[in-house]
Parts: sequence; C-alpha cells; structure tokens
Amino acid sequence: MGSGMASRLLSANFSLTVYNRSREKCIPFARDGAFVAASPREALSRAQVVLSMVADDIASRDVWLGENGVLSGELADAAAGAVLIECSTLSLGWVQELAAAAAQRDRRFLDAPVTGSKPQAASGELLFLVGGSTESLAAALPVFSVLGRDVVHLGPTGSGALMKLVNNFLCGVQAASFAEALSLIDAGGLDRGKAMSILTGGAPASGILKRMADRIAANDFAPNFALRWMAKDLAYALQGASGKGVSLESASAALSVFERAMAEGHGDEDFSAVTKIDSPRNDPRIEAATGRQNES
Repeated sequence: MGSGMASRLLSANFSLTVYNRSREKCIPFARDGAFVAASPREALSRAQVVLSMVADDIASRDVWLGENGVLSGELADAAAGAVLIECSTLSLGWVQELAAAAAQRDRRFLDAPVTGSKPQAASGELLFLVGGSTESLAAALPVFSVLGRDVVHLGPTGSGALMKLVNNFLCGVQAASFAEALSLIDAGGLDRGKAMSILTGGAPASGILKRMADRIAANDFAPNFALRWMAKDLAYALQGASGKGVSLESASAALSVFERAMAEGHGDEDFSAVTKIDSPRNDPRIEAATGRQNES
C-alpha cells in the first residue's frame, strides 16, 4: 500500500522523502528522485505532510514514538507546520494516544485510514476516511487528491479509525460466512461453481463475495490484503466496540474462523484464502442446536 502511494506522489512531481525499516525497499524510489531517510524522525525534518502506512499498532508506535520516531525528542522548528497523517488500520485506543502525543508537541494530526488495497493505492483510487480538524484536512487535501478518489471527513479525531474498523469487520464477517457456506455446499454434494454463481448473482451478492469467488475460480490467493491483517482488524473492532459498550457477536464468530485459517497456515495469503479452511466435524454446538430442534 505504501509503495503504491509513494509512486503516485512521485508521478505527480511531489518532493518525496521515504522511509522503510527494510531500506532495500526504498531503492526504486531513490532511483526516481526520492530522498531516503535514515529514520522516521529524519523524514519529518524534510516534510510538510507526513503519511504513515504500516501493519498494526506496534509498527505505528515505533514509527511515531520509537527511539527515532517522528515525534521523539526535540522536534525541528522547520517541521512546525507539518500535518501528521496515520493511514493505517489501527485500534481506537492507540489512535487517541497518538493524537494526544501529537497535540502535546503542537503538531496537527489526522487519522485517515483508507478503503481499497494494492491496486487502488497504485492507481490513486483510495477512499480516505478522515478524523481530525477541518484546518488540518485542508492542508492535506493536495496530497489526498493525488492518492485517492475521494475524502470523507467523518468528524473529530478517531472518527476515521472507527469507520475503517466498522468497514473491515463487515468485510470479515461476509468473508467468514462465505467460507462456511462453501463448506456446507461441499459437504452437501452441491456443484460448487453453480452454487457460487447463485450466491454472487442473487441477494447475498456483494463486492467481497464476488472478489472471493473470482479468486477461488482462478486459484489465486496472492495477497492484496493478507488474511492475518483481516484477523487483526476484526480483533481491533472487537476491542473498540467493547470500549464503547457494544457487543459484536458476528465479528467474534468471524474472528474464530480467521484464526482457524491462520492455524492451518493461510495467514500470509489473501484473506479470500479463508475459504480454504477445513470444515470442523461433530461441532458440539451444532449437535446441541440439532438436539433442541428435535425436542421441539
């Protein structure tokens, strides 16, 4: 995702500084004119807009508050007006902590996670879900306009992060349900191709189901969005909902399906590989439900 975004900015002739923990990943951008920073902190010293696109809370904390993080130590006066933007899908608690750390250092901050994956990042078709002040958003719009098809300002800090978790937990629930549906289709001896055609062409159809069906038909599970990241997002959604007194029972069930897929070795494949799980047999919950039906 970050690579696609960096390429878009270079193609639009932005003066670009890049940083990656794996320095060799920066080499193609250096060849195209980008400056390769030795640390996130050095990147801040050269930037008016700083964007982070990383895997999870741990990686984000290291980028922003680590030993050589963007917000570590005394900040250079040259970066006083910089807008700090976190585009990763993160927990609500960490986003609020990060925003507070930026405010303590008198820096503008936006949480701006995106919908879309690698193809959309490369083509500039991301949708930014933004939380933060209108002033900070206005300063970041020239960058967002190159990277995305639209920007939705959802409210104060944390609003973008919450909306992204809602978006992804719904995607995860659909994916897990489709995986279990295919298990039942196979166990019942139905023609899988015909069954998928019915599901993707009828009332259950969604972008997620259609994308997964295409992946299955092509036997292509190369990751655009890795399965383990979907599991992470489901866990963050459950954590955030709990903090607001909301129970996401469907998300909890979906997470258990994704955890089973990871245990079977599919964590680094595309999340559509959740359909490759081995269906559990003799599930006591199923037997109990069947027993209640018989009794009634």
